[in-house]
Amino acid sequence: MIKMSHRDIAVSFLKLAASGKVREAYDKYVSPNFRHHNPFFRGDRESLMLAMEENATKNPNKKLEIKLILEDRNLVATYSHVQQNPGDPGVAVVHIFRFEGDHIIEMWDVGQAVPEDSPNENGMF
Repeated sequence: MIKMSHRDIAVSFLKLAASGKVREAYDKYVSPNFRHHNPFFRGDRESLMLAMEENATKNPNKKLEIKLILEDRNLVATYSHVQQNPGDPGVAVVHIFRFEGDHIIEMWDVGQAVPEDSPNENGMF
């Protein structure tokens, strides 16, 4: 079996979670000692996993498109366009993952709504 890079694990985790396979993503890639920094939920593994499952149930057509990935030692950062529903302008999201071995041990996420109209001709992506 080929060992996955941290980059590959982060991408697989996000894609599985966005497609509604949240528990599978956690079982495969997230450490039991995981903690996160999303201010809307308790900082433990179970709380965020349940919130992600609830979001997946409410938004079964969610789309996640990773635009940029950076990796430095045990850290991986992704920049993504996330749309909860078709036609939704979506959100630009940065996820930062810290790894311990082959598992995600810590995560930060920051989002910014994509405006309907913007004077910036380059767009957010």
